[in-house]
Amino acid sequence: MASDNHFDLVVIGGGPGGYVGAIRAAQLGLKTAIIERNKLGGVCLNWGCIPSKALLHNAELWSEAVTHGQDWGIHFEGARQDWPAIIAKSREVTDKLNKGVGFLMKKNSIRHIEGHAQIMAGHVGDDPCRIGVLHADTDYYHGTGEGISEQITADRVIIATGAAPRELPFAPFDHKRIWSSQDAMTAQVRPERLIVVGSGAIGMEFAWFYNAMGTSVTVVEMLDRILPVEDEDVSKDALKLFKKQGITCKTGHMTTGIETNGSGVTVTIATAADESRTETLQGDAVLVAIGVTGRYDGLFGEGVSVDIEKGHIKVAYRDVDEPTYETSLPGVYAIGDIIGPPWLAHVASEEAVACVERIAGHHTLGVDYNSIPGCTYTSPQIGSVGLTEAAARAAGHDVKIGKFPLTALGKAIATGAAEGFVKIVASEPWGEILGAHIIGKDASELIHEFCLAIRLEATADDIISTMHAHPTMSEALHEAALGLDGRALHA
Repeated sequence: MASDNHFDLVVIGGGPGGYVGAIRAAQLGLKTAIIERNKLGGVCLNWGCIPSKALLHNAELWSEAVTHGQDWGIHFEGARQDWPAIIAKSREVTDKLNKGVGFLMKKNSIRHIEGHAQIMAGHVGDDPCRIGVLHADTDYYHGTGEGISEQITADRVIIATGAAPRELPFAPFDHKRIWSSQDAMTAQVRPERLIVVGSGAIGMEFAWFYNAMGTSVTVVEMLDRILPVEDEDVSKDALKLFKKQGITCKTGHMTTGIETNGSGVTVTIATAADESRTETLQGDAVLVAIGVTGRYDGLFGEGVSVDIEKGHIKVAYRDVDEPTYETSLPGVYAIGDIIGPPWLAHVASEEAVACVERIAGHHTLGVDYNSIPGCTYTSPQIGSVGLTEAAARAAGHDVKIGKFPLTALGKAIATGAAEGFVKIVASEPWGEILGAHIIGKDASELIHEFCLAIRLEATADDIISTMHAHPTMSEALHEAALGLDGRALHA
């Protein structure tokens, strides 16, 4: 079908899954359009991954210079924070990158359509998918906003609309006292007291940021440890280190009530083991960081739907761990956060590339879901890949553990970063790397050596026989591999 309004592929959503998929499609010669109702770059670039790292960098500077500067003979008497400037800097970063994504769309001849996409029909016989473009301010919950401004068609559609923060059912976000992560990122006044509900990566990153900047922070976690998806040894060490920094962690507690008033919030919590045992916490604001749910509000027109499972769009699988990304609606695919965990920008990008290449008829290796890195950008950082020790044992593996403390590493001691460790989970008897877990400085950078090791089914001997420069933080990886056989040289 030849038409200015017909495309080989239409991508709905301009985040790290959507815009990467659109670029790859254009590279493969597909006539491509991308529809985004807000800003190109999605949540990650505008409200998540990128601006939060700018804020965390601010906290690192403050902590290094003001809190610990005297340890290095550097004194900053009279140092002060310009909080509006701190927030403004993070927004400046997003504006620059947002414009960069727009440039990439033009460079690759991708039509960028501003508005809210609504799928009116899937691909049926010779009839292509139909998509209506509505004004971006359309409110589907209250029936307000203008209607369809344009209709386009496509041979294929990829949904990459991401996910939105989950609310507590009894305490929806009011964006004043009850915060989502976006509110925590743009607060114009630093709260003196902040309560964080949920101790996943988002919750702990903001807990660390605000604590480092001088806020009194209390974290409430329903499970018995913080960062519950991490290896248990990492969770234990993180709890110890964050408590040392002044963060109060209430593990094994559930939030049962939140009340707001003109000056703050009162949060009622109960022990998970006995809900009759309650206490109240007082704060200026509460950040609810209990996860995300798929964002598909108003995405489908009347009589059109796809299968939904646990708040996310369900896709088909070719094998147990190989999704085709096809939805139940013919011609329509979905990738990234909208199809469920892991909710990570880099996963969305890789899924987008794999999906587009398959649509274009190219061979692709697909996504290796066994070697996905997970990172938490607190200080110390946390990086992990593959199986935890508990998961490896539960899967029936005979395992051995190599662990090396950063207290024994020269570079770590020299730079005041001797907290944390490297832990390797390997199989018996051949030493194949099953998982790796790092808590310490630069963990988010160091973890990728293990990602490659797992991707290539490398063994401990492969790590050991790879020379690591001295003095570097990466030597800890080498020592942990040596430790699998009791051969660590510096511990």
